[in-house]
Formats: sequence, structure tokens, C-alpha cells
Amino acid sequence: MSDNDSVPKPATQNLIYGLNDKLSPPKATLAALQQALAMFVGTITPPTIVANALDLPFEQKAYLISMSLLCSGLGTLVQVAAWGRIGSGLLSMTGTSFAFITPLILAGQTGGLPLMFGMCLLLAPVEVILAPFLPKLQKIFTPLVAGVVVLLIGLLLIPTTLGGMASPANESMHPITNLAIAGCVLLIVLTLSSLHMLWARMSAALLALLAGYLFCMKMGMVTRPDTTSSWLAIPHPFKYGLAFDWAFVLPFAFMYLVTTIESIGDFTACSELSGEPTSGPIYWKRIRGGVFADGLNSMVAAVLNSFPNTTFSQNNGVIQLTGIASRQVGYYAAGVLIFFGLVPRIGSWLASVPPPVMSGLTILLFGLIATAGIRIIMRTTLDHRSLLILAVSLGVGIGIGFEPDIMKPLPDAIENVFSSGITSGGLTALVLNIFLPKKK
Repeated sequence: MSDNDSVPKPATQNLIYGLNDKLSPPKATLAALQQALAMFVGTITPPTIVANALDLPFEQKAYLISMSLLCSGLGTLVQVAAWGRIGSGLLSMTGTSFAFITPLILAGQTGGLPLMFGMCLLLAPVEVILAPFLPKLQKIFTPLVAGVVVLLIGLLLIPTTLGGMASPANESMHPITNLAIAGCVLLIVLTLSSLHMLWARMSAALLALLAGYLFCMKMGMVTRPDTTSSWLAIPHPFKYGLAFDWAFVLPFAFMYLVTTIESIGDFTACSELSGEPTSGPIYWKRIRGGVFADGLNSMVAAVLNSFPNTTFSQNNGVIQLTGIASRQVGYYAAGVLIFFGLVPRIGSWLASVPPPVMSGLTILLFGLIATAGIRIIMRTTLDHRSLLILAVSLGVGIGIGFEPDIMKPLPDAIENVFSSGITSGGLTALVLNIFLPKKK
């Protein structure tokens, strides 16, 4: 065993490899695959939903998916490398943001792909402009606000995993089949993670997905991926052109503000799980660089015909699950995503992973995200004021998250913004933190 391959002293009790620790290439590759697989479905889902809603041709849909993976890899590289004041320097994985789905669909119905990419490119500098001032706004963007956002992300993502267990893959199977498959995948992850063996914890997620996939393949539940697509997807900047409409300035600008709040929560959780500071100059330097990189990555994504990029929460769950927070893994994972984006057939095979297999893993990952939010909140002093903010924010966020139709009587512009429980709950915490008087 080489020096680099030895187990380093962890920064926290749960860590196996800290931020600056080195892994052997095989271990780094294994950890990178788990990070990439955890975010793969999340990255391709927004362009898939938007393309289906707009009834785009198959070729355009496939191209949007490939460019989303490519931009996710490029964005991850920028975040991890942290060149100068750009990037968080953490194991921060980036992917296509879910927050923009509604405004993108509305823009697409009005002006097609040119208007969608034009508005994304024009308003992305909101994060770039806001980033340098975040340390001065730390009394507003407190750990309590960040913790509420992370907790809501985890709690409201958990129900989305249940869709993969809702119905069997074909009529010949019993409805309980999907539930059993997801349960077995979850059981494999828990068993391997509890063995107190380095190899088992590092590969738990990947081995569970592989076992579930092979079982589903034997049961005839795996859809044969498309083999007629080309082997190489060439990026064409501004392929669909750009357009502008004043009516969409406010919805897109507000979504970039919301993703800034979400990203602060994600970076805080990543710092917490990596054994790094969650306050002070180093912490705020990473927050500032990470948000700046998110804005820059969203601009690059619009140029390459993809949708806004943001840091992904589920990858913090992978860090907590595997105990690996090494920046080195981020470089490997970025390479994997770029490769998936440039080779569409690889992505189509990964997309064929049956929903119950992925659900068995993501229900654990999203639960870990929620616990990361709880850990961030517990770092603050939960006095009467903080408890009021926490209670109202969670009530608003969870309530709207489960009953978004309650916002339908409002004007479309307001409904599009506040129909997300994460958005509503996070903004509630932010506003209350500003205006609720503090104890003298």
C-alpha cells in the first residue's frame, strides 16, 4: 500500500478522506462514479421535462441532455479547481437546476429555445454581481437560513423518490415488485456501509445500483437503450440563437437569487460534511467563489445550449455516505460527466437504470441531505426568535411543497416564483431573519 493510499486522519468522525487527501486512482475512480451516478438522473431530468412539455423533436431533446451532462462536468471542474476567486474549492458537483423548469417552459412557449437561452444568459450575471457582497451580507444569509434551505431540499426531495416505486415495469409483475427492489437496494447500501470496512463503505452505493440493475435486467425490467444515436455529440455555441423579452426578466432574475440561497446552503452542508469551517473568512471565501462560479457556469451553459447550473445537494449525501470529501474525486467526477456528455450512447445506457433501483438509493441520499440541514441548524443558538423563524419557514415550505396548487389563484408571475416549497420556505426564513427584532 502506497503512502497516498493509506487512510488519512479524518477531519471529522465520519470522514475517511478529507478535502485535501489523496486516493489511489482506482479508489478515486470508484468514488467519482458514485458521485456522477448520484447526480446523473437529476442532471438530465430538467431538460427532459422541459423538452417533453414543449414537445421538442427527439434530436433536440437528446442534444439538450448531452449538453447538460457536458456543462455539469465543466461546472464541477470550475467549482473544484477554485481558480483565484472563482469556485468553492470543495467537492461541489454542479448540475442542471430544477428551479428554472417553470420559467423555462413559459419562455419556451412564448419564444422557443432562443428566448429560453437568451434569458438564461442575460440574467446569469445576477449571481456573479451578488457573490462579492455575500460576506457583507452574512447577517442576512445566516446558518439558520442556510440550514432551513438544506433541510427543505432534503424533505421535499424525498417524496419525489417514491414515484419510482409507484407502479410495476410491466403488467405481468405484482405492484409490490418495485417496492421490494428499492428496499433491497437500500438494504445493500446499509449493510455495506455498516461493515466498518473501507472498501465496503466506498463502494456501497455503486454495488447496490449494480446489483439492482442486474436483477431488473434478468426480470426484463430494463428498457433497451437507443443504439442509433451518434457516438459523439459536438458542442455548437449558440446553436439555436438568442432572444429577449422584458416579461421574463423578473422571473429569471428571482430564480437566480433563489439558487444563490440554495447554493449557500449546499456549500455550508458540504463544508460541514468535509470537516471544513462553516463560519469565518475561509468559509465566506468559498461561499463567494462558489456562487460566482455558479453564475459563470450558467452563462457558459447558455452559450453551449444548456440550462442554468447550480450545485447539487444529493452529492453531499454521497459524501456523508462514503466518507470521501477529497477534491481529487471532484476532478475525476468532472471527467466522467464530460465524457458522458460527449458520448451520448454512454448516457443512454445510464438512463436505462430502472426507477426503483435509483429510488432505493436516492431516498437515503435525500434523507442524508435533510440531516445535514439539521446539523447546520443545530450549530446556531435556537432561542425564541430562531425557533419562530424555523417553525414558520418549515410550515410554509413543507405546506406549499405538498400543496403547490394553493398558489394558483395568484398571478402567473407570482405563482411561478412561489409554487416551490424550497423557494417559499427559504425566502420566508430570509425575510423573517431580516425583520424579526433580535433580543437586545
